[in-house]
Amino acid sequence: MKTLVLTAAAGVLLASFTARAESIGADDRAAIIDTITDIAAGADRHQWDRVRGAFADTVTLDYTGLWGGEQTTQPAEAVIRQWSAFLPGFDRTLHLVSNHAIIESAGPTAVAEADFQAVHRIGAESWVLMGHYRYDLTKIDGAWKVSRLVMTPNHETGNRALVNRAAERARQPG
Repeated sequence: MKTLVLTAAAGVLLASFTARAESIGADDRAAIIDTITDIAAGADRHQWDRVRGAFADTVTLDYTGLWGGEQTTQPAEAVIRQWSAFLPGFDRTLHLVSNHAIIESAGPTAVAEADFQAVHRIGAESWVLMGHYRYDLTKIDGAWKVSRLVMTPNHETGNRALVNRAAERARQPG
């Protein structure tokens, strides 16, 4: 009897997950994951047009879990100016995003979540940050765009001050 109850409970959980996961088509799911990847990989490769293409015209960024303060809402071009003013100052970065899940979808809007690990290096020093992203997306002219990004850190190692050093290095000519 105990096995039957556990099997039935597992079946209900699987059915509810499957129903939620199937609420968005495979093409849209793949396009959303591509959009998320464009932000991370584009930033690492300094492909700012690629990053810009993943954002809606106005973006709300919430990094309050890491830096405090308030979330900001600004034009996507301002986000690109900010990121391109410090990320090139690192010798290398690697933003790995995985465990993608589409947790809500309704017509032209969706909410996705993913886990991340971000490695930032200058010389032998590093700052590694791990956590969770939540993305609010809107389908605009047939393409999924991120309109809100919330980053929740859950672990970090190394030297967070490398961000300031990278910004200084990025401002220096040559």
